[in-house]
This record gives sequence, C-alpha cells and structure tokens, in this order.
Amino acid sequence: MGRLTGGDPSLLRRINSAVVLHALRGADAPTLTDLTRITGLSRPTVEGVVEGLMEGGLVVESAPEEGEARRQGRPARRFRFRAEAGHLLGIEIGPHRVAALLSGLDGRIIGAGSREVSETASEDERLDRVRTVVADVLRRAGVARSNLRAVGVGTPGIVEADGTVRLGTALPGWTGLALGERLRRSFRCPVIVENDANAAAVAEHWKGAATDSDDIVFVLAGLSPGAGSLIGGRLHRGFGGAAGEIGALHLLGRGVTPEHLLSTTDEPLHPLDEQAVAEVFALARKGDARAGAAVERFIQRLVHDVAALVLAIDPELVVVGGWAAGLDGVLQPLREELARFCLRPPRVVLSLLGEAAVGTGALRLALDHVEEQLFAVDATVTARR
Repeated sequence: MGRLTGGDPSLLRRINSAVVLHALRGADAPTLTDLTRITGLSRPTVEGVVEGLMEGGLVVESAPEEGEARRQGRPARRFRFRAEAGHLLGIEIGPHRVAALLSGLDGRIIGAGSREVSETASEDERLDRVRTVVADVLRRAGVARSNLRAVGVGTPGIVEADGTVRLGTALPGWTGLALGERLRRSFRCPVIVENDANAAAVAEHWKGAATDSDDIVFVLAGLSPGAGSLIGGRLHRGFGGAAGEIGALHLLGRGVTPEHLLSTTDEPLHPLDEQAVAEVFALARKGDARAGAAVERFIQRLVHDVAALVLAIDPELVVVGGWAAGLDGVLQPLREELARFCLRPPRVVLSLLGEAAVGTGALRLALDHVEEQLFAVDATVTARR
C-alpha cells in the first residue's frame, strides 16, 4: 500500500466531503455562500462536493424561502441533508421486554415500539419477538426494511466483536449465542451488538445525564449489577468485552449471594424478578424493618461494586439506571459512601433516559457505524479498535 500524504487527492476529497456534509447536517438549508463561510473551503470546491453528494442521494436542493421567491432575480440555491436517505434501528433485548427505536440518518427518532417477553423465553422465542417489534415499527413509520443502513443491538452479557455472546447468564440460551449472525439474517445491513450497560452509557453521554462529561460510569443496577464506562469520551470495553462486570465482585469476598441481598425471607429472590425487588423497596419506604435491612444490604453491595470501578477509572460522573422503582432512594447513600471510600468522589445522578437508555444507546451504535462511512476522517465514540 502507498503511504497517504497531505496531498493525496482521494484523501483530500474525503476530507472535503466530510466537512461539507457536517456543515449541511448542522445548518438549516444553507446556500453555497453559507457553506463556503462555514467550512472555509473555496466556492468551486464546495460546489463540486455538493454536486457529488446530490448524485449520491445524501443532499437535495431546497425550495427557496417565500421571501426569496418574491424578490426579483433568481434566488440563491439552498441545500439540505437528506436524513430520510437511510434509516437506523436501535434494538434492546432484555429479560422482560424487547424494544426498537427507528431514526433517520440524523438520529432523530421517528418510530418506537416494545413488547413484553417472559424471562424464561427461549432464544428463538425472544428473537421472534424482536422481529415482530421491528416489523411493526417499520410498518407504522412507512419505512422499507431495505432502507435500513445499520442496526444496533443492546443485550445483557459479554459480547464479542462479531456479536457473539460469550457469556450471558441473564437470558436462557444466551451464552455462546451468535446473536449478530442470527440477526443479520433478518437485515440487509450491518448489525452491531453491544453489552446493554455499555449501550446505556453511550446513550446517557449522547442524550441523557452525561452530555457534558467525557469520563463517566453508567451503573445498570440490579441484584447482579453491570456497568459501562466512557474514558475520554470513548467507550471502554476492555480486551475481551468484559469491562464493567462488577456483579462478579462479590465472589472476591465470598459474601452473601446477590439473590439473598434483597430477600426478606429465607428464600432468595430471583435476580430478574423486578416486581419483587420493587416491593422490597416499597416496604422499606413504609418503615418495614426487614425490608429496610435488605435495602441496606443492597446499597452496601452496590457501593462496594461501584467504588471499585470509580477507584480504577476516576470518572467525573456516575449515572445510575436500571430499575424503574426504588433507585431514587439509592442516590444519597451512594454519594455518602463513595465520599468515604474514594479519593475523589464523582458526582452521582439518576439516569435521565430510564428504560429507554439501552435502546437509545443501540441506536447511537448504528448511527456511529453510518457516520464512520460518511465521515471516515472522524473517530466515533463507539468504534471498535
């Protein structure tokens, strides 16, 4: 291969195209003069790039504004980025539900849907439910499956680069499942599979509680919690995709199993029984002594798990999400305990995206993949290296 230099015409064209496309996507029907001013490129260069983007279907000429049309003379040509030139899907596959978000190439959501699924459902049943939700979302939005440019997927488990779930104990039949390969049979576009906590971390950085922070930890709270981290604005997966598996930390101390943490009886809770978990939190708020003790055990374990990650990464912000009920009561104790254990305590906040965090992050995965093609000179948050 030849060495790329600053004078390489192909590289220069790609850079110019990326710069102009960025400007078009961020502006409201700019003229060639506007684009020349925004990009700093010469007018002939901008005009050539715009014509090429129009031929590729990514840019279209806009109708002149009403005031311009009334003036004498020919109005300046205006252009816009065609977000409808392609579409993206973000899919969440969880223990209790599957969900899908649909957007154009600008990442703006234009369709959504979800369905409940049993925690005991087989992998085939769960994937059939995914296909049903996707088909329904596409139908209601009037988008052809062939118009999809990329699909992102968030799921529990340790996920390899090809989308295989190396270890996934939360869903039946998930360990060893070639999830990416199975889903690619349903789509004619790339499918990117990611751990659910990692996807949620990306989502909070994109549209949630961490938009102003580049060093964050997202905690997907549960009896066996997981976490996703961004370091310097980039997703940190670790060598084998297992970074953030803080739910295994209790094994180091051989303490009580997660299933017994929130139990108010001698019988352990099922780790995926969110309703039973919510009931324990509700009883604790009402003053029930046994429930209060169970919640205290849960908080202490959560603090232990999160503190280990905070000490290793030193994030600016910890975002807590996961359960729909009870998490607000965890924030203050978590802040206080982290202040005791950590050399520099991070800010601790509740997720702004709630149950939509994983699906939103999966959509961002798809958008990043497309942007790598459109803006190849840029690095994305979620790109695998």
